[in-house]
Amino acid sequence: MNIPSKTECFKLINKMNMMDHIIDHSVMVSNITLFLTQKLKEYSSDLDIRLATSAALLHDITKTRSFDTNESHSDTGGLLLTELGYPEIGNIVRQHVLLDAFENDIPVSEQEIVNYSDKRVLHDKVVPLAERLEYIKVRYGTHKEFKDKIQIMWTQAMNLENKIFLHLDITPDQLSGCVTQEIKKKNYT
Repeated sequence: MNIPSKTECFKLINKMNMMDHIIDHSVMVSNITLFLTQKLKEYSSDLDIRLATSAALLHDITKTRSFDTNESHSDTGGLLLTELGYPEIGNIVRQHVLLDAFENDIPVSEQEIVNYSDKRVLHDKVVPLAERLEYIKVRYGTHKEFKDKIQIMWTQAMNLENKIFLHLDITPDQLSGCVTQEIKKKNYT
């Protein structure tokens, strides 16, 4: 499996001319992903921390250009990363908006963690799931096709939160404080 290093991720981010606020968002999503993956590794030893955190850093790799092209940044980001030789990263990036499938009775996967982490970050701040989903609904829910996707996203995110936190010794409300504390302690960024 080919996984870009943190340095390589930032080279790709710079090459794609990502806007600063999208980079800040991606860094925070990666911080949450790192925290959750480390905590969930006890429950699911197959989790790959490097895979998850690299995918989180790159999850919005084509978001900046999507403002001009109106492309689906999750699809084009996944395709770009696959073409660059990172198919596993591409698969996770492709699923960061909507998962291909959700199964409650299997261990948490990297794509689920990145998907959920993205749903907890509004701009560069960790917020409650309901706040982020409300923002998505207001910002993107003006067309019927997006309203339907947002409803599916909302259901998936709520189910993911329950699945993830079932195995943790913290609540979803404590996530922001715990991640902030870890960032200060270990200097994640």
